[in-house]
Amino acid sequence: MKQIFKRKLSLSDKTDTFFLWGMRQTGKSTLLKNSFNNSFWIDLLKSTEFRRYMQNPELLIQEIQLKKPDFVVIDEIQKVPALLDSVHWVIENIGTKFALCGSSARKVKRGKANLLGGRGIFFELYGFSAIELGEKFDLHRILNHGYIPDIYLSNNPLPLLNNYVSQYLKEEIAAEGIIRHLPSFSEFLNMASLSDGEIVNYSTIARDTGVSSQTIRGYFEILCDTLIGRFLQPYKRRPKRRITRSPKFYFYDIGTVNFLARRGIILPKSELFGKAFENWIFHELCCYNTYNERFADFYYWRLSGGTEVDFIINNIECAIEAKGTYSINSRHIKNLRQLKKDYPEIKKMIIVSMDEKDRISEDKIEILHYRTFIKKLWNGYFF
Repeated sequence: MKQIFKRKLSLSDKTDTFFLWGMRQTGKSTLLKNSFNNSFWIDLLKSTEFRRYMQNPELLIQEIQLKKPDFVVIDEIQKVPALLDSVHWVIENIGTKFALCGSSARKVKRGKANLLGGRGIFFELYGFSAIELGEKFDLHRILNHGYIPDIYLSNNPLPLLNNYVSQYLKEEIAAEGIIRHLPSFSEFLNMASLSDGEIVNYSTIARDTGVSSQTIRGYFEILCDTLIGRFLQPYKRRPKRRITRSPKFYFYDIGTVNFLARRGIILPKSELFGKAFENWIFHELCCYNTYNERFADFYYWRLSGGTEVDFIINNIECAIEAKGTYSINSRHIKNLRQLKKDYPEIKKMIIVSMDEKDRISEDKIEILHYRTFIKKLWNGYFF
């Protein structure tokens, strides 16, 4: 029997039109079915539905005029962006509300599709958060399997990850005609995974992939638009010394990174464990921020000499370092102390690690076990 987990993103109380975005297989359709099971449903993954509305988007208006539903769910709306004109007309003239779901905003945004004149609220669903898994949360499992529900729960994740990446290349990239040369993009995916959580070097990836730097920039934009990854910008306000101004890039799912980069099993106390741990901390921050509608901005801070703090929240409201070590010492704290010198107004400084001894240093740096961090995060302690 399939396990059911309560997601932190609540949709059942939504009465206005909204977009729901999220990478493939995060559970968007399941969440919508649980929230709007009795609504008029259009699934564009079904070939018959896809062909009907692709050939004649106005059918939507005719069907709603006949059935007069209060709420309509359209799954995979990016497959037929022209439907958004009909959706807009229905909202204006009939008053029906919509839930518009998709795994890629690229064709909608870049194809200049109708975004409903600002009438649609935007929500995003991520893979599993630790708080959603509750007692089923296992750090070592999530750092190896990733956050995608079915893959996290599987005892044999590699075939599922292989299929996930293959379907992404086949259906999201090739079928949608996003790029002309699929092999180069596939090779780029592998190279980009090696840079997860790192400052993006377009020239190096271009050289190793055999395409131009401009093409690589476009490929990263595709990863963002198809909700595979996101940039983390550097914190640049009032710098007192030379700082790094290039963005870092994080994949939405660490399991995908592990598969593409051929990492094998990630073991504690290894460098790869630390990198995966950092990705997971960012994932949890994004989940909390989105689901609780805090609208916080995230940055990283890095001096040109290499001193770096992983995450800055808003305008130095909180700084967080992710350390996949079991014993925190002064060496792990020095970067936060350096940040404090440049920005003495900072409110909270946090180190999240495997160290089970929660404590606070003489200069107010909080050292938290990762489970303590999760509890404090979802109780609104950090922002």
